Amino acid sequence: MSIDRRRFLSVSAASISGALLTACNANPERAAKLLDLVERKNEGLERGLFRHASMDDVPGSARVAGTDFPKYFISDAVPVWDASARGVWRLEVSGAVRTPLSLTLNDLVRLPRITQKVDHFCVEGWNARAEWSGVRVSDLARLAGATSDAQYVDFAGFDKDYHESWDMASAMHAQTLVAYGMDGRLLTPGHGAPARVHSPVKLGYKNTKYLTRIVFMPQRNGGYWSDLGYEWFGGT
Repeated sequence: MSIDRRRFLSVSAASISGALLTACNANPERAAKLLDLVERKNEGLERGLFRHASMDDVPGSARVAGTDFPKYFISDAVPVWDASARGVWRLEVSGAVRTPLSLTLNDLVRLPRITQKVDHFCVEGWNARAEWSGVRVSDLARLAGATSDAQYVDFAGFDKDYHESWDMASAMHAQTLVAYGMDGRLLTPGHGAPARVHSPVKLGYKNTKYLTRIVFMPQRNGGYWSDLGYEWFGGT
């Protein structure tokens, strides 16, 4: 009697899910501890697999998703920065740094620019490609003088209370950008204007749009989806 891999994984997943549900019903506190242990083990595995030098190598001839690239936000309507009410948009870089930064969009554009065609991986199972232009987070860390206390980074935006924190190694990856351009044009509100985080090394929900703050921290905090039970590390 044979069973193919997909069927095996489906049956295994169902068995594990059933076991967890049984544990939840029998002893919720014990189940919570078990789930916490599984997540920590999974994160340890992801950290072990992560390689700072590994790149998402997309052929130059590869097609981009263009207008098919999905839009996503938390607010009831597309967030748009209102300069008349809020003043000029700025990106604040603070926390465990020697020189806090307050950068306008023009300031960002004048910094060394990276343009890269990479994948965007969604937790829902789809992926899409786009060409992003922006500034490496690692360059901003150097410009601000991130200290040895900077072990984590929190990215926050003006899409309600959306934020997500990252491990420092992923944030310093060469393909992790504060992006202000997409497919040769400045970002539109639907894709996170004026600037957003983008990196192929993290799942989409970790890539904060409508960015306003980057905070370097000695300890990690959560995030919009992480606090709702999504995996914190969110690596690809």
